[in-house]
Amino acid sequence: MKVIVEADGGSRGNPGTAGYGAVVLDAETGELLAERMGALGIATNNVAEYQGLIAGLTAAAELGADEVEARMDSKLVVEQMSGRWQIKHPGLRPLAAQAANLVRRFKSVKFTWIPRERNKRADALANRAMDGKSAPEEPAPATPPRKVAGPDSPGRAAARAAAASASTRTEVTAPVSSWVPPTAPATRLVLVRHGETEYTARKLYSGRGEAALTQRGLAQARAAAERVGPVAAVVTSPLSRCSRTAALIAEAAGGVPVRVEPDLVECDFGAWEGLSFAQVQEGWPDQMRAWLASPAVAPPDGESFDEVALRVNRAVERLRAEYPGERVAVVSHVSPIKLILRDALAAGPAFLHRCYLEPAGLSSVDYWPDGGIAVRSVNETAHLRGIT
Repeated sequence: MKVIVEADGGSRGNPGTAGYGAVVLDAETGELLAERMGALGIATNNVAEYQGLIAGLTAAAELGADEVEARMDSKLVVEQMSGRWQIKHPGLRPLAAQAANLVRRFKSVKFTWIPRERNKRADALANRAMDGKSAPEEPAPATPPRKVAGPDSPGRAAARAAAASASTRTEVTAPVSSWVPPTAPATRLVLVRHGETEYTARKLYSGRGEAALTQRGLAQARAAAERVGPVAAVVTSPLSRCSRTAALIAEAAGGVPVRVEPDLVECDFGAWEGLSFAQVQEGWPDQMRAWLASPAVAPPDGESFDEVALRVNRAVERLRAEYPGERVAVVSHVSPIKLILRDALAAGPAFLHRCYLEPAGLSSVDYWPDGGIAVRSVNETAHLRGIT
């Protein structure tokens, strides 16, 4: 689906009382699909404009859009996001980085400057936010955001295959920025998969259900804790297989705080929970094919990888903002970690089925304030040698 995002932000005083607004429109019909607005307290015009863009891109992603034209009357934001102007102000770099991560969620994003008189809808929402008014009633989405797998007709199956093929050739119209040497230390996320459980050992789908670490899993978690080393904090999925692993990492790091982050929970596999790949293939052959072909498809009564990616990206953005320049251990599951690595590498959907992560394996990603990202390692397992 292609959409148009119109975004704006303003400040009465610059800096002063600030707010932002954004609308999402169907690119073919012009139908209003979503409106977003928010007050920012005291901020500058440029900060508010970036917040409007972030809100609009987030809404477009939640609607399942894959192509976006982002229209703004801010020449600065359009030129910076298009990679033609440098982002010199340090206060804008984290916002540009957040917008850049959202851009990577789409097949293509085009940034277009428009005169202010053509951006009245977003401007009105921004002013409404600055006036302290509540948001207007949200329009009903044109299509439900969740796509639960069901029997496909031959034509629909062919369309899914074509979409999956096209997604491997994703191109972002607007590069975020040209490479420049980093000017500030990176936030390093050390991504740790939890130790082995009975479900892991038997290769069963293990999503939202609780599954305790085995004795081998505990040994793996202790080894991972020693390998992780010093960190500023440990952030974990709420499920016990992760929180137990996280506690061992925090203890080995000298008793640093452990924070539960609900957005890092594993994918909800719905009706497939606790089953093997062979059992799912036998019981839901059409749904399994559709699920493997597209990250937008969910297991019956479950959650799609696209939905998981949205919440995991929210968690990553929060960690980048809260721990600038720090080293943070992130304890999670296969799907969230794979999605973080996929987006950091700007890889396609096939990455999710080609990347293997061992229980208690470590990966690491660096994030710079100006939007730069570097994957340092994937699935380190040397610390697990000798554990039987």
